[in-house]
Amino acid sequence: MTKTIRQEMILEASPKRVYDALLDAKQFSEFTGGAAAEIDRQVGGAFSCFGGMIKGRNVELKPGQRIVQAWRAGNWPEGAYSIVKFELEAQGAHAKLTLEQSAFPAGSAEHLEGGWHKMYWEPLKKYLA
Repeated sequence: MTKTIRQEMILEASPKRVYDALLDAKQFSEFTGGAAAEIDRQVGGAFSCFGGMIKGRNVELKPGQRIVQAWRAGNWPEGAYSIVKFELEAQGAHAKLTLEQSAFPAGSAEHLEGGWHKMYWEPLKKYLA
């Protein structure tokens, strides 16, 4: 059975602001230190970030609430995609973000868990502050 990664955090921004930062190519590039990003903000739309190291498609989009993506790293076997879910909920003036990632290649969990913190959450927290 494939492991599921689950991470939760409180961010100092509204759910809408967090949603926009994750799905707007300009904001995504800004909070990741200028990494190239292309994001089509429609269901079925493709995305590519970190200069093409991460690619996929948007499966479900509920503005300010949920993003579900078919997501893959560039070094994974051809055709291998995981499912990434970002759930957002308001907690006062802040947003609770819950990430779940499943169906990734065996042996990837530790690298992915660390990557979410280093490449996404730490810079996103600074960007939103």
